[in-house]
Amino acid sequence: MPLSAFTAAAPAVLGLMIAVWLWSVVRRDASVVDATWGLAFLLATAVAAATAPGATPRRLLVLGLVTLWSLRLSLYIAWRNHGKGEDYRYAAMRRGHGERFWWVSLFTVFLLQGVLALVIALPLLVAVTSPEPAGFGLRDLAGLALWIAGFAFEAVGDGQLARFKADPGNRGHVMDRGLWRYTRHPNYFGEALLWWGYWLLAAGTPAGLATIVSPLLMTFLLLRVSGVALLEKGLASTKPGYAEYVARTSAFVPRRPRPPEGGG
Repeated sequence: MPLSAFTAAAPAVLGLMIAVWLWSVVRRDASVVDATWGLAFLLATAVAAATAPGATPRRLLVLGLVTLWSLRLSLYIAWRNHGKGEDYRYAAMRRGHGERFWWVSLFTVFLLQGVLALVIALPLLVAVTSPEPAGFGLRDLAGLALWIAGFAFEAVGDGQLARFKADPGNRGHVMDRGLWRYTRHPNYFGEALLWWGYWLLAAGTPAGLATIVSPLLMTFLLLRVSGVALLEKGLASTKPGYAEYVARTSAFVPRRPRPPEGGG
């Protein structure tokens, strides 16, 4: 990856995050950053691609995949959060920091996410700027297959959960249908799978293998930081039956539910 691609993408992404931060200060709602996450990757990839000449098949494929994924994710999060006020995570931070939150949030929420996005986007930047190899190989096909499976898990899982929550009769109940029967977090599993797919699409290019830090970091964040671990902290105490759901259902990788204790 030419250094010029990263030096072009970095100010674009950080500039986007600063602009969204200013909007959050006006609205007094830091949740707007969530819908920006996917757009940061699209911006980084598009800017990097613009620094490379021509339109190679790999560049067009990766640009198309990133566009589809980022727009779906950002639009879904914006729709999901609309009219619901500030997310509890940011509301708790606001209470903790008081009047200083507007300034603290710039570094601990917006710029931090911008930097993380730039690191995670490395395989995308490599894939859209490398002219070699010219064609696709088995590794690329495997990457595309992983991406399709991951996108399907994420999109279908989000859709199933949204329909479940839209039914007033499900209030207070645990979503354990569809993909959620086999994993407690099909959307997060799909997200991780998708990023391993991006990495495989970059791995056949010079320096592409070294970008493995991207799917490793994304998988770690989803499992231990902002995904599974964070979401499940309060669910056991707020949703009756969640402990039983945990006992029978995989946290991440899909598998058949465990039989009830003593059920054989």
